[in-house]
Amino acid sequence: MRNVLLEAVDGQGRDVLPIATDYSPGTVLDWHDHRRAQLLYAATGTMQVETGDGARTVPGERAVLIPPRTPHRVRMLDVQTNSLYIEPGVVPWWPMRCRVIEVGPLLRELLLAAPELEYVGERRSDALLALLLLELEAARESPLHLPLPGSAPLAELCRGYLAEPNVRVSNAQWARAAAMGERAFAREFRAATGMSPAAWRSRARLLAAVPILRHQNVTEVSALLGYASPAAFSYAFSRALGTPPTAFRPLRGAH
Repeated sequence: MRNVLLEAVDGQGRDVLPIATDYSPGTVLDWHDHRRAQLLYAATGTMQVETGDGARTVPGERAVLIPPRTPHRVRMLDVQTNSLYIEPGVVPWWPMRCRVIEVGPLLRELLLAAPELEYVGERRSDALLALLLLELEAARESPLHLPLPGSAPLAELCRGYLAEPNVRVSNAQWARAAAMGERAFAREFRAATGMSPAAWRSRARLLAAVPILRHQNVTEVSALLGYASPAAFSYAFSRALGTPPTAFRPLRGAH
């Protein structure tokens, strides 16, 4: 099924509903939730998925597992998505919080084929969906998340920074904006996120680099984000995200 609203097919009695959807660049799906568990796969482009407890950057070859009834907001950066909407009882192993996973070659082909499975016969469709769920259960987590404070004004500061990462922002500026002393602000921020404000901003800049790397090279991105050199950017990126920035460059021949 392609470009079909979930509400139109949710009552069909099928445990797994595969739906592919095309989105214009910059499309925002504002806060919503689903009765079913959702796998949201970025077949092309990059998604930014936000929940109450964190923000996740989801480029191509990654997907996000969204638990049932979890409010989330998604920003699409020129994305074609392949979603699975799954009855919760079918996936008792589904995580309690959103999780970004890596999508290997077999899982990718299964996800791309899933929206057309209604045309291949029930026996084959059931077998392929069963294999797809097995591959999902075994998929590795990808460290592309960032914790968000649960309350204002810290949450507003973080969301503003995610929208416009700026290397020149300081702890002192954030503390003033929150009407707090700098030490008290740092303590409260660490208690809310498990990270210092400076470490949080650094990770936010690295995650902001992920969609940009699809269109610009490492040298250009490192300069844009304020790193002293491409080598410094590559080192920080690899250390924080477990893979070099070149891994997020588009595959040759990819759309």
